[in-house]
Amino acid sequence: MITTHTTRVTVEVNGAGRELLLDNRCTLLDVLREQLALTGTKKGCDHGQCGACTVLLDGRRVNSCLVLAVTADGSAVTTVEGLAAGGDLHPVQRAFLDHDAFQCGFCTPGQLCSAVGLLAEAAAAGEVLDEPAVREGMSGNICRCGAYPHIVRAVVEVAS
Repeated sequence: MITTHTTRVTVEVNGAGRELLLDNRCTLLDVLREQLALTGTKKGCDHGQCGACTVLLDGRRVNSCLVLAVTADGSAVTTVEGLAAGGDLHPVQRAFLDHDAFQCGFCTPGQLCSAVGLLAEAAAAGEVLDEPAVREGMSGNICRCGAYPHIVRAVVEVAS
């Protein structure tokens, strides 16, 4: 007989506290999409190689398809749905629109979360983000449409 083991966890998702009973085998990506109906975070490769599932976990960029949800107990998760504040777009979201930094839009949520995380990392380290640094910092996020030049320009604009 197969038994399922579950764990009760408390997480803050996009500023709201949540208490969840989770199967220990579930990824953070699956919990966000299937239990919490936050479908902005995309399931791309499901192997941590494309970045479509990037979210912020305690402010750090993670591939949510590789994170067991139970390990997020006591943490804060920010998805693309949580970037805007009070109806105002996050500066990165605004820059993506201004620079046409998306085409099909599938990778955009992960790109946005990754860019927000990269900007915070650079600010904390006192680093300046120029185009080569943004290209390197965003290299874990694949855009199948090739909108990279626009994405880089959008992130560099916000960094400056």
